[in-house]
Amino acid sequence: MTTTTTTTNRPGLAPRLSALTKVVELGPGRLDKKLLNDAGALLLRAGDRLKLSSEHTVVALAGGTGSGKSSLFNAISGLELSPTGVRRPTTARTHACVWGLEGAAPLLDWLQIHHRHRFSRASALDKGDSQLHGLILLDLPDHDSIRALTDTEADRLIGLADLVVWVLDPQKYADASTHRRYVTELAGHDAVTVFALNQADRLTAEELAELVIDLNDLLRREGVEHPSVVPTSAVTGRGIESLKSVISTAVGRRRAAIQKIEADLHRLEQKLSQAMPMGEALSAPSTVDDARRMGLTDALCDAVGVPAVGEAMENVYAERSSRWVGWPYPRWIGKFRTDPLKSLRLEDVGKEIRGIATTSVSAQSAEVTNAVQALTDGLSMGMHPVWRTAVHQAARSRSSQLPQALTEDLTEVAPQLDRVPGWWRVLKVWQYFLVVAFVAGLAWLAVGLLMPGQLPPALELLGDSATLPWVGLMMASVLGLGALSGIASRNFVELGASRERERLEREMRRRVAAVSATMVVEPVERELGRHHAFYTAMRDLSV
Repeated sequence: MTTTTTTTNRPGLAPRLSALTKVVELGPGRLDKKLLNDAGALLLRAGDRLKLSSEHTVVALAGGTGSGKSSLFNAISGLELSPTGVRRPTTARTHACVWGLEGAAPLLDWLQIHHRHRFSRASALDKGDSQLHGLILLDLPDHDSIRALTDTEADRLIGLADLVVWVLDPQKYADASTHRRYVTELAGHDAVTVFALNQADRLTAEELAELVIDLNDLLRREGVEHPSVVPTSAVTGRGIESLKSVISTAVGRRRAAIQKIEADLHRLEQKLSQAMPMGEALSAPSTVDDARRMGLTDALCDAVGVPAVGEAMENVYAERSSRWVGWPYPRWIGKFRTDPLKSLRLEDVGKEIRGIATTSVSAQSAEVTNAVQALTDGLSMGMHPVWRTAVHQAARSRSSQLPQALTEDLTEVAPQLDRVPGWWRVLKVWQYFLVVAFVAGLAWLAVGLLMPGQLPPALELLGDSATLPWVGLMMASVLGLGALSGIASRNFVELGASRERERLEREMRRRVAAVSATMVVEPVERELGRHHAFYTAMRDLSV
């Protein structure tokens, strides 16, 4: 016995099932658990059904106690007087009558129909029912029986059947339990649902016509746009052929299984759309753009004091350079004044940077939180509240670690203030040479003025009054040259300090951007990508 499997589906069904798979994959934590379970069950049911015989159509007769459902089953199948001695189907277990057994066994196994309750119409006497070839007719347990309270077999098979024939009796055709539990869930299932108003023999023609009109109106009010109502009587045989014709049409098209899945998809898609309206969801960003990245980096740089550190480094660089390249005389005089470094408390910028996490920790944490909040507020604007919350949670997932991570990373780039550029050393030697030259000139003047003519012949030049003006000019030149070199060196130092500040701030900014990308942007982009993929799948599901 071989099984015929589906090889071709309605264009669009496979992509829609794939889209639903994506929704189920991305939905946890975003969608109601029951809705996710329903979607997962539909995917499982659709996948199983599409793998099984496409040559068979499963038609279930469903109804309440006393509706005559089993009698109708016998009337359609003709098995009540079966020569095999099969007893009349009851409401205790589902019975199945199969027209064409080949390939039906796996499908019956999937439906969980017991072998004792499977019947075949494959004999030569059944050629008149050839239009029903491929039909699997199920007589379900009464959905409102006492047994049904503990046995969900009827509900299970109503969900699995390709086409459902609801058997209603004239007394309880508007039964609230049936309509509330089942009929209101059939909106969009018009093509795979038939209503048999049974026991028509108990009514006059006028009463039957009135009931048919009333039932049609009731079904339309409950969302069944195009109800198919067939009056039947298992006793007189009235309407049996009409019902068989409706069933045979569905069987002949071999599309009821696909239509049932499509109807289930449509119904589920409506529920998903109510839970997660599409709106302008796909216009929300799926990534963090460069402008927002830059804004986050700027805010975090302010939060950790990058500009202040850069300014402190520049000030310290300039002040410490005076010990090397400043004209020594003003520096020696400055020792009698208060040390500007101590007043600024900037002796060690490395310690200042390492102290970022411990100085004003709460304020910095608040600033970091505000920076992250500003980013997520802009990105999640217009999102469903569930997704907006998810984006904020993703951004904050590592925010508690962010201040410490920034501190540790920036500490590594603390400038080495004990590093002395080579040109500072050369200039210092030059300036002390000028100091020595000035002292020598000063000694020359002192000797020439205080000891004229008293020096030995070898040193007479020092006491020669004619040389003193030249010595004075030399000393003035030394002082001028020293002052000029000091001014020039200070200009070069300030230029170098500015460049060092720019380098330091650029490196610190690069590191802040890298940390924020890892700890904030990446988690946020994962959630944005999930949001975009979810709503893309929702769009594809509704096509």
